[in-house]
Amino acid sequence: MRPAARALCRHEGAQSEAVVAMARPPRLLETLLANLDGMVYRCRDDAHWTLEFVSEGCHALTGYAPEDLLLNSRISFLQLTHPEDRAMVRSHIDTCMRERRRIDIEYRILHADGGVRWVWERGVGLYNAAGKVEAMEGFLQDVTERKEAAQALQEAERRYRSIFENAIEGVFQTTPDGTYIAVNPALARIYGYHSPEDLIVGLRDISHQLYVEAERRTEFMRLMEQHGSVSNFESRVYRRDGDIIWISENARAVYDDSGKLVCYEGTVEAITERKLYEAEMRHHATHDALTGLPNRNMLHEHLQRAIQVARQKGGLTAVAFLDLDQFKFINDSLGHQVGDELLKTVAQRLQACLRDTDMVARQGGDEFVLVLQNQTGGELGIAEVMQRILATVARPWQAGDREFQVTASIGVSRYPVDGKDVETLLKQADSAMYRAKEQGRNNFQFFAPWMDTQVSNRLEMLINLRRALDQEEFKLYYQPKLSLKDGSVIGAEALIRWQSPEQGMVPPDRFIPFAEETGLILPIGEWVLRTACHQNKRWQQAGLPTIPVAVNLSPRQLNQSLPEFVSDVLRQSGLDASCLELEITENVVMKDAEKSVATLHALKRLGLQISVDDFGTGYSSLSYLRRFPVDALKIDKSFVRDIVRDADSAAIVKAIISLAHILNLRVIAEGVEDEEQHAFLKENACDEVQGYFFGKPMTVEDFTAWLTRQAGTGR
Repeated sequence: MRPAARALCRHEGAQSEAVVAMARPPRLLETLLANLDGMVYRCRDDAHWTLEFVSEGCHALTGYAPEDLLLNSRISFLQLTHPEDRAMVRSHIDTCMRERRRIDIEYRILHADGGVRWVWERGVGLYNAAGKVEAMEGFLQDVTERKEAAQALQEAERRYRSIFENAIEGVFQTTPDGTYIAVNPALARIYGYHSPEDLIVGLRDISHQLYVEAERRTEFMRLMEQHGSVSNFESRVYRRDGDIIWISENARAVYDDSGKLVCYEGTVEAITERKLYEAEMRHHATHDALTGLPNRNMLHEHLQRAIQVARQKGGLTAVAFLDLDQFKFINDSLGHQVGDELLKTVAQRLQACLRDTDMVARQGGDEFVLVLQNQTGGELGIAEVMQRILATVARPWQAGDREFQVTASIGVSRYPVDGKDVETLLKQADSAMYRAKEQGRNNFQFFAPWMDTQVSNRLEMLINLRRALDQEEFKLYYQPKLSLKDGSVIGAEALIRWQSPEQGMVPPDRFIPFAEETGLILPIGEWVLRTACHQNKRWQQAGLPTIPVAVNLSPRQLNQSLPEFVSDVLRQSGLDASCLELEITENVVMKDAEKSVATLHALKRLGLQISVDDFGTGYSSLSYLRRFPVDALKIDKSFVRDIVRDADSAAIVKAIISLAHILNLRVIAEGVEDEEQHAFLKENACDEVQGYFFGKPMTVEDFTAWLTRQAGTGR
């Protein structure tokens, strides 16, 4: 380097050092600046914002020592600024210098550790006499925590707003006097308004404009005052178009710091579909699916209430047991469809004969029970009603182009003369009905003490059933169960038949109810279980497919000793428990739910399967499914029979299949008789089927041959 150049450099370096020295504050001020929580600076207004002075706070703020930044010795002030913020910061500072305003800005810097910090900068420009900026002085403070907290708050508010705006449930805030403050779009949709604003403007009086029953708002306020909140508060409300829907509310009272009530806030869920479904299921649990009349369960409840009223207020209550005289002939000769139409017609005629306070229920089959309350006319008044019923039932009835006349036999018992409880009154009326049958039918008979419950034909039935057990007249038939997925055989149901020497083959509906009543069902049920298990083991030993065989349990069998008995049968037969399925009905377990659940769990521990038979026709189709350890539901054949032509039956079947699958249960449809029913069940994801369309109940020999053929075809 030339001497002149070296001299010039020495001059400029000395000049810079002089500037820095001039900018260096006195010792006391330097100590004060070092203790500030931030960085004090002086810089030039050049392309790099070259620092002429920087306080000791620089290190804590940037991670660099002051000497690293002075005169851009290691890094410039510009390089400290985050690349994405440089243009914004440059523009702000240039504007402030030009307009002689104070610098006030937040931006990001790059820390020496590679991280990003937010800083808040405040500064001023220093101008010469000509008005030109000579330098800038200011202060930078780390505001990262505050910035991140603010951003987190903004994000939380954004998420809350998103949840509020996009929630499926309605969300609201109301004043204590019933005016909406804020609502979300979902609530507007539920109530039938175009927007939240429309709802707030249009729905100003919740008590009178919203609730169908005004007392629901009163109850809402009472609960709020008492508990400060409501949960699952269900009400009927008006939509904007006048339609009525069901809603469920969850809400709480909001208070300010002084304890003053500010508002109510909460959520609203539309539950109309659920309420309709629950009402439908309740109806089916208490009403006969065919006639729409109350079923046996509702009959017992109604008769119990009638007895209580009569006990408290006096008066005569009559129970009439009605049985159609020619129903079996019509049902067998003309078919089930005609028989069903007859039952519905008789149900309508019986209802027309009664007062609003009376009741007619379908007991089952062609049997109906009438409960007549407060019969002030005594036996004469009851007799007049019975004569009117007999005449009404016997009116000609048209079936296609043929006309029939169906008569009835009626037995009547009275409270308190003939009995003081439900079971006794029904039993006495049943006995009187059999007396009416013996008297030539198409008449009614009052119960009399001399009428023994064991009338002659029933006594004969008892004798014959006892003999049938001793002489091995019972036979088991087997009906196959098939998978709807691939048509393979996946099980069979054991069905009892009685080969009577006098009557020939007697179907179970002729003798099982009597066996239940007399207690003979216990030894009969034990015989069925033993026989089915031993036969299934013999099939397996013969090399036939291993399938479970289902056996029906009666109400009397479901007791605490049943698990031990089943275990003994499985051990004696050598049959694996997984090859046995026990079928129970809803009414069986609900008679004593607590004992039933213990018994069923004990059975499940053996490793067998449990299914619910006749599902949808019993006591409570939903309440126990979560409590009892069942594997499958069997849809009652009364629903399957009508699924193609009856929308209600189809809807019930779909609902049962959906419910079962939600609860991880298999669904079995029984009574499948044609391709249309088969196609419907397959389309709606039913799991298993049985019925005449696939195979009728067969003798052991016939079923063995059938199962052998199925195994040979690989199905």
